[in-house]
Amino acid sequence: MGDMAIVEAVRDALEFEMSRDDRVIVLGEDVGGSGGVFRATENLQKQFGTSRVFDMPLAESAIIGSALGLALAGLVPVVEIQFMGFTHNAFNQITEQLARIRYRSYGSLSAQVTIRAPFGGGVRAPEMHSDGFEAHFTHCPGLKVVAPATPADARGLLLSAIRDPDPVMFLEPLRGYRLIRGTVPTGDVTIPIGRARVARPGTDCTVIAWSAAVEVATKTAEVAAAEGISLEVIDLRTLVPLDTDAIRESVVKTGRVVVLQEASCTGGYAAEVIATIQEDAEMFFSLKGPMARVCGPDTPYPVQLLEPAYLINPDRVMRIIRSVLQA
Repeated sequence: MGDMAIVEAVRDALEFEMSRDDRVIVLGEDVGGSGGVFRATENLQKQFGTSRVFDMPLAESAIIGSALGLALAGLVPVVEIQFMGFTHNAFNQITEQLARIRYRSYGSLSAQVTIRAPFGGGVRAPEMHSDGFEAHFTHCPGLKVVAPATPADARGLLLSAIRDPDPVMFLEPLRGYRLIRGTVPTGDVTIPIGRARVARPGTDCTVIAWSAAVEVATKTAEVAAAEGISLEVIDLRTLVPLDTDAIRESVVKTGRVVVLQEASCTGGYAAEVIATIQEDAEMFFSLKGPMARVCGPDTPYPVQLLEPAYLINPDRVMRIIRSVLQA
């Protein structure tokens, strides 16, 4: 066991898996000598050499394309994209090439590639750095999407992502990199992809969240408890595949649902969660009132000083919780 921040847990997982499997390589912008923009790969090049940890040009499409080729050659690439906002520069390579390689090859080829990218806001990063469009990648058949909220989950899920035979988009909470700390099991301890967790048990309303929004949900649950409201917080951990069994168990118990996401509202993944509940007869007939979502506004992610007005927070969530309970 060790006390780690999320970025430390990510680095520990990379070091462990590179020591365990000499096929694992790390590539991306500035991941070598400088150890990455957030130092998630610090000292890995010194430890494993320049043939296993190496810098790539400022060209995300070339980075992902190279990772696909390296995977087809038998290596296990772990790509770092500095910010999720830059993944659109490689969208074709991710969605049309990497995610479809098993389908396009009639199952004869697979791409064991993990793409790490921090996302979301709260650190006053420059424009085009803090976007949260995870929904774009959940709408991509062949690609798994993982979004941990705690250091232990970040480490355990990253190990599982690297070992998965198919490509995984591994999204890390930008504002949780150093602010969220916790006890992390070391050694060969994995967490299965596709399994949610109950971050806080409750009986009155189910609050579903992922990544940094889980921290908002748990803080909201503390505020709600002071008002005599019991919230159950479900941390999805994985968006694709979605753990519908965990959601069903909670919704059937509480009968009320609020979904949180940092991203802007329209077309976000919160809508997918709500649709999934709506289409499930057991969950639908357990509902005591309309479901709700708390999201960012439908605007471009704002400049630094306007972040607090954009980000979801416990006050906003509590207003929706109260309305859902009264409906």
